[in-house]
Amino acid sequence: MTASPRWSDLVPRLLSGVVMIAVGAGAIWVGGLSFAALVSVLAGLMIWEGASMFGALDAVRSGVLATMALALALWLPGMMALPLLLAAALVAASTIERERGPFLALALWSLVGCYAMGLLRAEAGLIWVLWLVAVVVISDVAGYFMGRILGGAKFWPRVSPKKTWSGTISGWVGSGVIGLLFAEPTGAGLVLVPVSMFVGFAGQMGDIAESAVKRLRGIKDSSNLIPGHGGVLDRFDAMLGAALVVMFLWMVGVLPSVT
Repeated sequence: MTASPRWSDLVPRLLSGVVMIAVGAGAIWVGGLSFAALVSVLAGLMIWEGASMFGALDAVRSGVLATMALALALWLPGMMALPLLLAAALVAASTIERERGPFLALALWSLVGCYAMGLLRAEAGLIWVLWLVAVVVISDVAGYFMGRILGGAKFWPRVSPKKTWSGTISGWVGSGVIGLLFAEPTGAGLVLVPVSMFVGFAGQMGDIAESAVKRLRGIKDSSNLIPGHGGVLDRFDAMLGAALVVMFLWMVGVLPSVT
């Protein structure tokens, strides 16, 4: 008896997910250099994948440079972060012969998103990073299962043909539940429910953005590094979109400090 094609990727997806959760949870809990190292390596892998997708002459060099740039950005004063990340993205873009604009946007988005994750862990603390990860993961899981169970109309078929409105809305609901659970521990109160839903939506838009890039390049996955998930960009695209929004919310004071 063979598995339904609808669920054919479920087992490798779950196994890979368990490994990623274990590694990620450990680094998030420890924080400091461990978490900074993890997000720096992820940034390098994202740039390597992006450069490979766009036919770069030396994608590995671009990825190594991105890892070094992000590590320095997280260590040096904040005013130096954007110039460092921009320089790394421009150097990587210089190896692209065609469609440099879309690649540069992808590279900057990846680097700044990873920087946002590192900055949030260092400045906002453990609880807010746990909330962010929970929002993105539950939104993704709810969207994955409910979208396949309920099916129905597509959310944006020209860009991401598999996403349905049922899965998208389920992701919003799941994000709201996470907001409710974290309302008291973070001290944010019930306002965190709609904020969580907005952050979940931002994550979904990150997923859509990466899907648009893959459609532009005519490929299915950013790489095959993660069984059942594709590449690092495929797995963390939603996290990038959500992290950028959360970093902004933190900087403008919407998210309270937790002592």
